[in-house]
Amino acid sequence: MKEMSFSDHLTELRSTMIRILLIWGIAFMVCYAFGDKIADFLLIPLRNALNGEGEIVFLEIFDKVLAKFQLGFWSGIIFSSPLWFYELWKFIKPAMYEKEVKVVRPFILVGFILFVLGILFGYYIAFPFAFDLILNFDISTVEEIKASINLRSYLVMFSKILLFLGVLFQLPNLMLVLGFMGIVTKQSLAAIRSYVYVGFAVVSAMLTPPDPTTLLLLWVPLVSLYELGILGVSFIVHPYLKKKHMS
Repeated sequence: MKEMSFSDHLTELRSTMIRILLIWGIAFMVCYAFGDKIADFLLIPLRNALNGEGEIVFLEIFDKVLAKFQLGFWSGIIFSSPLWFYELWKFIKPAMYEKEVKVVRPFILVGFILFVLGILFGYYIAFPFAFDLILNFDISTVEEIKASINLRSYLVMFSKILLFLGVLFQLPNLMLVLGFMGIVTKQSLAAIRSYVYVGFAVVSAMLTPPDPTTLLLLWVPLVSLYELGILGVSFIVHPYLKKKHMS
């Protein structure tokens, strides 16, 4: 482990943040340049759900420009994630012992994989299902209703939620880290299981339309991630800590 003074830590933190901002800045410019292609890709689930029975519109004169700018902002964060994951790891690594580095290193890869899985879950499962359910909801008493979706609102919302899902899918990773730090155990995690499930229900209700099926579509993966985290703490953290204390 490399010994560093407080001022050295601040200097290194500043350098890390500058590099991350530069990485994001370059990613933003690239994503802005390819904004039309990214927008077309993000619009696929919505267009499939509309099935020609609605239209995607912009309501104000600068909406298309603002949509492209905001899309570049959020997609830049997503596409540059491997590099800023690496920069964060470089900042944390010098403060750790070699044994700790060997333990923590896999979490960086696992964290990135979970981040990508969260985004893929939102794009290929959650959003298509929710759009199809909501937009094709049958109202027998009303005929010839067509949806008009605001382009900027949709793209910004979609990008934000995809990023949020990527972060949300870090739950098992976070539980493993807290387990290695001795903050949680499989017993303590199991003891608060019912409260966590209720909390997930609240989060799911806030992020999804007022429909129980769509709510469950998000709630079930969150519960599964929590249970996966408990299994990880049980079969990875506890054996490791037991072996460490015996040595």
